[in-house]
Amino acid sequence: MTPPTATAPEPVTAPLIPPSTHRYADVIHRLEAGGSMLPDTPENLMQIIGIYKAYAVPMDFYWRDLLYIAEQVFLDPLPAFKYFPSQEYLDLPNSYAGDQSKLRIWRGGEKAHPELLEFMEKGETGKMSKLLHHLWHDRINMEFAEACMEAMLWHQGMGGRFYDYLASDAYRVNADRAIKAYFRGNPLMLGLYRLFPEMFMEQVKKMSYYANLGLFWEVMAPVFFEMSDIYDEGGFKGVPDAMNFLVNGIFAVAGRPIYHHVYIKGECFEIIPKSEGFTWLYEAALPYVEAVFYRTAPFRGTKSYNAQAYQVPADQADFHYGILYADVFPVGSAGIPPTLLMQDMLHFLPPYLVDLYKTHKRGEEDQLIQLGITFQRSMYNVTSAVIQALRCALLYPLDDTDPEHLMANRRFFEAQMDRFLRPEARLPQIQTQDYR
Repeated sequence: MTPPTATAPEPVTAPLIPPSTHRYADVIHRLEAGGSMLPDTPENLMQIIGIYKAYAVPMDFYWRDLLYIAEQVFLDPLPAFKYFPSQEYLDLPNSYAGDQSKLRIWRGGEKAHPELLEFMEKGETGKMSKLLHHLWHDRINMEFAEACMEAMLWHQGMGGRFYDYLASDAYRVNADRAIKAYFRGNPLMLGLYRLFPEMFMEQVKKMSYYANLGLFWEVMAPVFFEMSDIYDEGGFKGVPDAMNFLVNGIFAVAGRPIYHHVYIKGECFEIIPKSEGFTWLYEAALPYVEAVFYRTAPFRGTKSYNAQAYQVPADQADFHYGILYADVFPVGSAGIPPTLLMQDMLHFLPPYLVDLYKTHKRGEEDQLIQLGITFQRSMYNVTSAVIQALRCALLYPLDDTDPEHLMANRRFFEAQMDRFLRPEARLPQIQTQDYR
């Protein structure tokens, strides 16, 4: 009789560094294992991918209209029709979708998304002219996109060289040429320009941020469309897969040029030439995350702050009114989710997300609130991708065997988590599915 073979026990490998003692140690250990701030559950994966799809459709309008305003509307003193991008811009090929793309991220077409075009034609009320849809407020809310742009313009100094360049002599010379060309033959506006040159320069800077955000979102729309298609095909196995897709996407397009061109009577004026070398990651993506996800500003609404009582931080870097800190109820008070965006996303929810909302809380009656919390979860995942990308770029691999390197990664993750020690942060809430 052959004696049974004894199975050797698996060797236990001691951790190379001690456990974190941070308040969010569990989240930090998950990040160190290659995960996201958002727990890896099938429902979390479904929620974030579904909301990416719902976000991508209005985003396809935002980036096209932002570029239309920056390049065509420009300094129009009465821009009543700036939310009516021309057919040229609705057909403008996305640089990361379609057969013409040199770096194709989404397998779909390069023109405006079909669901977007259908909504622009019919809206919620039915088929009628664009002007009537606009006046009835049955449309895509471009005001949300402009609020994001203004947050980037106002906070400034968040990395990259973009804002500093706007004060340079080269920028002022280019802007001056464009201003004089735009108002050529208009002595009233040229006279005002001579009297108040800085006012016109500030408007041009604002237009440059329109272009900056438009070029940023031109990348993100096809990324989210492709993630939705992959999920529909069963391609993502968990939240870390979705996060890693974003990390890989960030590195793939990091060097995409950020520029500002204006077209005046058929002539192109390069206010920020591509040759300046501004890039998508440092001049658009990172400032966007900092200004919009973290900082923004107190919302004008039903809740008032007394700045003299220090209820509003004295330092802009301490602002914490972004989606990562937002309250769940869209009542127009401070720290709320972006209600205009939530209304836009409501039109494009995938069926599986609609079915999920029907089974929780008050079903269809509080869909907007559930949708807003889903969006919050998804943005924690996007922020996780940015944190992991920065760790890849600046520090060490997660499987590094040098304890000093692992401790450097640990300090980086703990510093990132320190930003969520504020009581307003929603990081603890998103750790459970009960937060809806």
